[in-house]
Formats: sequence, C-alpha cells, structure tokens
Amino acid sequence: MDPAAVGLNIMPLVRSATTPLTLRLNRDLSRTIKRGHPWIYADALRDLPRAAAGSPAILLDNRKGQPIAVGFFDPDSPLAFRVCDTDGRARLDQRWAEGRLRDAFALRKSLFDSTTTGYRLLNGEGDSTPGLVVDVYGDTAVLKLDGPGPIGFWDPVGIAEWVSHAISITCVYERRKERGREGRVLVGTEPQVPVSFLENGLRFTADIVRGQKTGFFLDQRDNRHLIRSLARDRTVLNVFSYTGGFSVAAGMGGATRVTTIDLAQPAIEAAREHWRRNELPESQHEAVAADAFEFLADASAHKKRWDIVIVDPPSFAPNQESVAKASAAYQTLITSGARVTSRGGLLAAASCSSHIDLPHFLNLCEEGISEARRRGTVLAIQGQPPDHPSPLALPEFRYLKFVLLRVE
Repeated sequence: MDPAAVGLNIMPLVRSATTPLTLRLNRDLSRTIKRGHPWIYADALRDLPRAAAGSPAILLDNRKGQPIAVGFFDPDSPLAFRVCDTDGRARLDQRWAEGRLRDAFALRKSLFDSTTTGYRLLNGEGDSTPGLVVDVYGDTAVLKLDGPGPIGFWDPVGIAEWVSHAISITCVYERRKERGREGRVLVGTEPQVPVSFLENGLRFTADIVRGQKTGFFLDQRDNRHLIRSLARDRTVLNVFSYTGGFSVAAGMGGATRVTTIDLAQPAIEAAREHWRRNELPESQHEAVAADAFEFLADASAHKKRWDIVIVDPPSFAPNQESVAKASAAYQTLITSGARVTSRGGLLAAASCSSHIDLPHFLNLCEEGISEARRRGTVLAIQGQPPDHPSPLALPEFRYLKFVLLRVE
C-alpha cells in the first residue's frame, strides 16, 4: 500500500498532546545542532525541569533565547534532549510523524526488491525518529524503543498500526529494552516459531521473541554478501556465528567447507537449520557449540587453517569505562584469528561497539596481526548498510566496523 494513503483513521503516532516545555542551552551548540547532531546531554542545559520522560520540548539557544530545535526531554537521563526537527517552530504532531515514517518507507522501497524481505524500516536518529527502531522480517515487524524518553514520546500501538497498513504486515511485536520485561504483541498474534524472510535470495529465520537484537543481525547484510562473493573453492571459519548468517552466505558462494562456532547451542541448531533451508550439502558444514577463544586457541595449537576466517563478536564495550578491557579482548581475538588463517587467506574482523571507533579498531587489527607474527593488507573497510542510516554529524551512531584483511 502507498503510505500516503495511511493516516486518516489510525491511532496517534506520538503522545505529544501536552504543551511543550521550554529548555535553554548553557553553551553555544547551535551550529552543531543545525548540522544535524540530535543529542543534547544534561550538562548542556541551564535547567532540568521536572517533567515526564518523553515530554515534547522547544530548545532555545544560549544567547538570544531563539528556538533552534524541537524534540523530547528526559530529565532522568544523561541524554536529556533528543532533537526531532531543527525548525524550532515545528509542531511534533501526527502530520510531522507521518512525514517521517513516509520518508523512511520511501528510502527502503528504493533499496530492496523481492529477493530481500528482511530489513530495517526505521533506524532511530538516522531517520529523524529518535529512539524508534522497526525491523521487518517478511510479514512480521519488530518494534523497539530506546529507553524512557522514546517510550514516553512515541505511541507504539499507533506506529504498529501504520506499519501494518503501509507494508501489509500481519504481526507487529514490541521488544522491551528493560531487563526482565517481556515483549508484547501490538498487531496480530505472537508467532510460535521463528519467522521466515529472504536476504539477497538466501532463506533465513528470525526468533523475534527470544532472539538477540530483534531476532537477526540485519546490519551485516552487505558484509555477508561480500563474503559470499569471495568464498568459492575456499574453506571458511565463522566464529561467534549466532544463527549462521555468514556461514550460509559462504556456502551459497561456493565454499568447499564451512565451520560454524557459537557458544549457544540454540544458535548452532538454528545455523544448521538455515544451512538446510538453503539446500546446502550437510557434509560441507560443521557446526559446533564452543567458546570462541578456546576453540581458536585449540585450532592454533593443532595447526588448523582456513582460507577465510570471520570473527564477529558481540559488543565488548557497552560503555566508555569498558573500552580498555574490550580493546584487549578484540586484539586477542584478532591475533587468534590470524593464527588460523591460511597464508594469503582472508581475515574478516568486526566490531559493533560504538565506544570503539574505526581508527582505534584498525589499530587493534594492526597490533593483533603483528602479535600473530603475520602481515595484513586491507582489502575492504565496511560498516552498516543503507537501511541503517546515520546523521553525518553523529559519528557515534555508525557503530559497525567490518575490516577485511589478506593475511601473509
């Protein structure tokens, strides 16, 4: 359906019926905000009035008190204000919200054809919908709100209804970020089995209720496609595999043998199922539930080698305080990966830690390769796909790093 036709009879998309608060900067950030940086921290505001999280607010500059942005406020978060629009006189109403959703829909429509039915429809600040994420898996969508501010501002039921009408979704499920809080169905009924979708013609499933993130790592789509293009007649090791996305891509690309490693047995079972769904020879796939660091150490000790080695761990640095420890873990992992990569083979190292930027990660790659007494040549540096857009002025939103190296 054309999303322009949606909106006459749907529920509210935002909860912004209250009169907006007025907030004022205590420093000159006007230029940064106008350039597109959407985050204002509490220490940059003159006052933090008591108000409900998600309250709409007008932001004034620090000099003349002129409105420079509108957004929503969370008095209890270090990230106290999120910019929705840099027109300080804009109204954050139904019309504004529908415009944001239509723009996001139009972008995705231009990116994908029928061979890809798993993608991110809304990427928070990257689509000027701060804190709101919606992932689509075939006829099912998953909605996530990033904390109390977005929860207080956006109306998930209205958004779910809009999505279900715009792209013929039969189920919209909300994942809750807070630990211990269960998700809920917003449209349709909760799926009892993982939902099916396509990625560049490959067949996958996503466990939208219990799986990691929203059920699948959609942000690695382009990087899986790169591995697929390089895998012909090569052996491949996929470490921290989750449900085997890179493994299936390598197998479909013509790899002679693929080894899949993840600590979680359910993830390994899902990886085997994905291999079977794509009608790949089971004799060419070994899937093992094992600790990645221990597996790599043992493989190195036994002088095992693979032509392509992929190390795609979970985030080791959830906050700034953990960066030093995380850096050591990444470097150890890269060293271990290099030691089991054939001479002239390829090592793909990934990091999804937003607190470790690309220059730092490249340095960890250099140190890790050197520690393995190998030399590396950079073949590609990639990140998130275009359905995960980010504001140019917000580099910390570009969290994913994927470095492909030839190892000598």
